[in-house]
Amino acid sequence: MKLIRTQDAAGQVLCHDMTQIIPGQYKDARFRKGHIVREEDIPILLSMGKENLYVWEMQPGMVHENDAAERLCALCQGSHMERGQVKEGKLELTASIDGLFRVDGARLNRINLLDGIIIATRHGGTAVRAGDKLCGTRVIPLVIEEEKLRAAEEIAGTAPLLELLPWKLKTAAVIATGSEIAKGLVEDAFTPVVAGKLSAYGIETIRTCKPGDDMETITQEILAAKSAGAGLILCTGGMSVDPDDRTPGAIRASGAEIAAYGAPVLPGAMFLLGYFADGTPIMGLPGCVMYAKSTIFDLVLPRVAAGVPVTRQEIAAMGEGGLCLGCKACTYPNCGFGK
Repeated sequence: MKLIRTQDAAGQVLCHDMTQIIPGQYKDARFRKGHIVREEDIPILLSMGKENLYVWEMQPGMVHENDAAERLCALCQGSHMERGQVKEGKLELTASIDGLFRVDGARLNRINLLDGIIIATRHGGTAVRAGDKLCGTRVIPLVIEEEKLRAAEEIAGTAPLLELLPWKLKTAAVIATGSEIAKGLVEDAFTPVVAGKLSAYGIETIRTCKPGDDMETITQEILAAKSAGAGLILCTGGMSVDPDDRTPGAIRASGAEIAAYGAPVLPGAMFLLGYFADGTPIMGLPGCVMYAKSTIFDLVLPRVAAGVPVTRQEIAAMGEGGLCLGCKACTYPNCGFGK
């Protein structure tokens, strides 16, 4: 491309979009890439502050910003993602379904280290809804060397950088422990809260019970829930170190392998996650899940709902960002908790 005076641009082809801003009214491309400048366009361009213009004079080995954004977008796009239109050198992907959004951060970081290349995504490991933005791609200069794009494509390989997994789990059982609940001394406020959170992921609560504090009874209810076909088993309460809190022992006695007991997340430190041999997940939920807006349960549930096994290492990594700041007006998930 070459730079010319706007007064001399009639008949020339613009090599990038020209944005016009009218405060409080308008911000969009007034002239698009490829537009042939007319005499009547020149006063408008000058009013936009464009005293000089870049026009097409492409050379071998160079790629225009719009084409570069398309190629970078292709490295990111996985299943269930929709590509937008290139606008001002930028291109965005959006979700076409509800599901779990995941990012290959290692490859993404290597690509973003390349000079002049930008791929920005939302946080991975989070729930998204159809229509949510997932990422945006662009390059910094108006044109970029072909070799830099090839380097990005080599790093990316054949697998997309981004992944969107649909919700997989369909059913759950909630076992509300505690003798006070079993005897009717205290209303079970836990089960409605948990069932509400499950329903947001399309998970139906097919079984509930109140077994009290007897460890053997709790274990029997866990096994009964599994036999009933529950895809996820949740035991509420009884997760502290008090002598009467038997939930962790009951989960172990059920035959589930414990992936993690305790999480570096507040609220939610006394959380337990385990898996049966067939992959069925089971959780022990601490009391904070009943009253706190956002807890460890909100961080782990999207992954489990998408059928993604959660490891002890992944839970340990939640320590950075795992402190809820208890804001007066909670904006979760649009905040730093769990990210």
